[in-house]
Amino acid sequence: MNFNVASYLQKMAAEHPNNVALKVPKKRHSVKNNAYHVLSFSELNHNANCCAEGLKKVGVEPGKRVLMMVRPGKEMLTFAFALFKVGAVPILIDPGMGLKSMLSCVERTKPEVLVGIPQAHLVSLVFRKYFSKIKIRVTVGKRLGWGGECYSKMLSKNSGVFTDYDATKNDLAAILFTSGSTGSPKGVCYEHGHFHTQLELLKNYFKIEAGGIDLPMLPIFTLFNPALGLQTVVPKMHPGKPASFKPELIVNAILEESITQSFGSPVLWKKIVTYCENKNLKLTSLKLILIAGAPVPPVLLEALKVITPNAKIHTPYGATEALPIACIESKDILLKTRPLTESGKGMCVGLALPGISIRIIESKEGSIDGIKETRECVTGEIGEIIVKGDNVTSRYDENPEASAMAKINDGESFWHRMGDLGYLDEEDRLWFCGRKSHCVKSHVGVFYSVCCEAIFNDHPKVNRSALIYIGKGRETMPALVVESQAINTSNAKVIAIELSELAQAHEHTKEIKTFYCKPSFPVDVRHNAKIHREELSEWAVQQKDLTNW
Repeated sequence: MNFNVASYLQKMAAEHPNNVALKVPKKRHSVKNNAYHVLSFSELNHNANCCAEGLKKVGVEPGKRVLMMVRPGKEMLTFAFALFKVGAVPILIDPGMGLKSMLSCVERTKPEVLVGIPQAHLVSLVFRKYFSKIKIRVTVGKRLGWGGECYSKMLSKNSGVFTDYDATKNDLAAILFTSGSTGSPKGVCYEHGHFHTQLELLKNYFKIEAGGIDLPMLPIFTLFNPALGLQTVVPKMHPGKPASFKPELIVNAILEESITQSFGSPVLWKKIVTYCENKNLKLTSLKLILIAGAPVPPVLLEALKVITPNAKIHTPYGATEALPIACIESKDILLKTRPLTESGKGMCVGLALPGISIRIIESKEGSIDGIKETRECVTGEIGEIIVKGDNVTSRYDENPEASAMAKINDGESFWHRMGDLGYLDEEDRLWFCGRKSHCVKSHVGVFYSVCCEAIFNDHPKVNRSALIYIGKGRETMPALVVESQAINTSNAKVIAIELSELAQAHEHTKEIKTFYCKPSFPVDVRHNAKIHREELSEWAVQQKDLTNW
C-alpha cells in the first residue's frame, strides 16, 4: 500500500477533474474586490506534477529537507503536494513566531532546499549562518540576484506527468513546528502513516464528503482539503497575525462563496459572531464548524449556534503532535456539561476518537522511561493526560531531550504526554483542566487554570481571566489577572470586591485574593487564544492589584 498523501490528490483529480479545488483572493485585503484565482483538481494536480518534475531535475530527492516559506494559497499547496510526490520532506514554520525563533528552527532542521518568496531568500542571505546547508533554491516570484529555479518556469517547462514516490507508513513526510506558545518551538516529525490516519479520521468522524467548500482560518489545514476532495477558499487574513483580520472579509466570503465548513480559534469565531450580531446576519450555508486552539466558552457556542442555525459545531481536542484526539459537539456542551464547566469542573472535550487511547496518570516532573513507572488515576481524579494512537507522532526533529520528555515507552508502542491536566468521568469523557505548566502549586493548595478562571469569566466587566502565580518558593500564591477595558481607578475597588466574593463562593478559588487588570493579554500567534501566563506573572510584579488602585 502506498501511504503517500499525494495519492489522495491524484485520486481526486481522476474522479473530480473539473471540480474547483482552490480559490485564492486576487486582493487579499479588499472588502469590495472579491475576485479569485481558481484552480480545479486536475489543474492543481498538473501543477504539482510539473513542480515535482522540476524539483527532481534540480536535485531534490526522497528524504531531502525542504524549507517552505510561501504564503498560503496556490503556490503553498502546489509545492506541498509536489514535495510529497517526490518523497522530499517539507518543513513548515509558523510565520508569526518571530524572527529569532524562526532562525533557531531553521538552524536546527538543517534544510538543504529553500522554496520561498523573494523576501524569504533575502532573509536567508542576510542570516547566512542559519541557512548554511541550503544548496538548492526555488523562488516563488522574481529572483533578485540569487540562483536557482523559478516556480513559473517549472510550470511552463515540464510535462505535468509524474509518478508519485511509493511511501511506506514510516517514511518521514513533513516537519511541522509547534507555535512555541508553551515553550520553545519544536519540529514535529510527521510520517506518511500519520497523515493517512488523520485524513481517514477527519473524513469518517466528521462525515466529510467531496464537494464541500472549506474556509480554513489556520493555513496548515489547507493541506488536508485537496486530499479530502474539498474546495478551499483561502481567507483574507494575515497568516502571521490572524486575530488582526477584518471580520467582514470572512463573513462576506462565507456568504458569497456558500462556505459549508470552517475551522478557527475561539478568538476568531468571537469576532465573527460579534460582527454578525451587529449586522443581524445569519451564515446559513455552514454545515460544519470546528473550534480549537484553546478552551471554548459555552457562551460563545450558544451565540454561534444562533448565527449558524444549520451547522454542527465541534470542539476537537489535540495538539500539533497528536491531532485529533477527542471531540464533543456543542449541543452536548450546552445541554449536559455547561453547568459543571461554569462551576469550575473543567472543560469537557468529549470522548476519544476511534483508534485513540486516553489515560490519566499521576502528574510527574521530568521524563518517564516506561508506562510501568506511572500510576493511573481513578475516575474523576485530576492528573496528566497521555494518549496513544496511529495519528500520534513519535518524536521531535533534532531534539532528543524533548522527545524523551514527551514520550513514554509501552513495549512496542508509546504514549505521548500532552502537557495538559485533566480527568476522565464515569462516561469516559475527557475533561481538560489546563496546561500542566499553568498549574499553580502553593502551600494553600493546588490551582488549575481552566477550573479557576471559569468562576470569573462570567463577570460582566471581564472579557477573560488568567490564573498566575506571585511570589517564590514557599511564598508562592495564586493570583488572577482579568482582561477588561471597563475597569478603571474609579471602579477598581468595587470590582475587586465582586471578584473576591466570586472567589469565596467556591472551595477551589477561595484562596485567590489578589486581582490585577490588563486591557489586553499577551497571546500565541497561531490561535490568538492561548494566554502567556508566565509573561503576566512577570508583569504583575510591577503592578498594583485592584484593591490598591
